[in-house]
Amino acid sequence: MGSSSNDDFSVLVLASDLGVDARPFLSNHDTEIEDQDHWHDCSQDFSDEDFSDLDILQFFRRQGSDKSGNRIIRIVGKYFPAPVVSGERLKRYIYHKICSELPEGPFCIVYMHSTVQKEDNSPGATILRWIYEELPSEIKDRLQVIYFIHPGLRSRLVFATLGRFFLSGGLYWKIKYINRLQYLWEDIKKGEVEIPEFVQNHDNVLEHRPLTDYGIEPDPLHLTEVPTSAYSLGRYEERLTSREFMS
Repeated sequence: MGSSSNDDFSVLVLASDLGVDARPFLSNHDTEIEDQDHWHDCSQDFSDEDFSDLDILQFFRRQGSDKSGNRIIRIVGKYFPAPVVSGERLKRYIYHKICSELPEGPFCIVYMHSTVQKEDNSPGATILRWIYEELPSEIKDRLQVIYFIHPGLRSRLVFATLGRFFLSGGLYWKIKYINRLQYLWEDIKKGEVEIPEFVQNHDNVLEHRPLTDYGIEPDPLHLTEVPTSAYSLGRYEERLTSREFMS
């Protein structure tokens, strides 16, 4: 109690209901990165590592280009089996794909969030942040825009509250939300990126139920598709009248 410390300290408060692990923010993360091996050297050869099991899933694929000339990396969140792929292996795979298929030049990401389940398809916000922070600044600079297709209410809340702090290197300003596929074609010509059938089907559902974008299901039991009792009773009375008239 008698001694005092002149060391500076800071306090960071994070919302507990947004599903974000606060530990990376509270640890000396920069020092840990400096102590790690510089595995992110593009000259490093990953050819000895077998990624065929991840390639076949097609959750991370190189495709065409957007209208600005940025080559496209298509990421389908629904295709990623989060429970069986470690963060470390995902990091190595992503870097292998970028270095081998996009070694230079600007590129963009088309991320399809349609029907993604947190437990089954999401590696976690902190792991994604860790992977991005580990990338060389040269790759970060080459990433021009992220087209975020079908963002859910949870994603919007996380980015709106923590995005500017959580996403460094200007990444926050590179995210472009795409609520409907029709808006994607303003930046990317049709045919430049393959749209899975389930993504198109989900887009059709949102088109007819726009409140679903905000976590509101206006007719969860599809009661609007069931005839009303008044209508059914009216039809029944018409049938009775017809029978009495003919008898």
